[in-house]
Amino acid sequence: MSNTIDTAELGEKIVNVLKTIYDPEIPVDIYELGLIYDVFVNEDFDVKILMTLTTPNCPVAETLPLEVEEKVKSLDAVKGAEVEITFDPPWTQELMSEEAKLELGML
Repeated sequence: MSNTIDTAELGEKIVNVLKTIYDPEIPVDIYELGLIYDVFVNEDFDVKILMTLTTPNCPVAETLPLEVEEKVKSLDAVKGAEVEITFDPPWTQELMSEEAKLELGML
């Protein structure tokens, strides 16, 4: 039995890290906000994260992707991390989790 981590387990750890990163304008983490569209982990443990921002001219457009990249890279099993920003589809409040909507008093 090997003690290697599998990609699904790593994916879960990545999500946990993403839940520690907050949008500065909304008191909800970027994962619950629905800003993370996809997390890809290949067999070499290189991670690619497809995410969006609440608006294209979001004040953290420069720093947020870097923060995501740095925090994901800090996980032991992760070899490399790349964040790709997309505005297709554009973010809407519909993408927020129930938890986020509750938190913001939208439910």
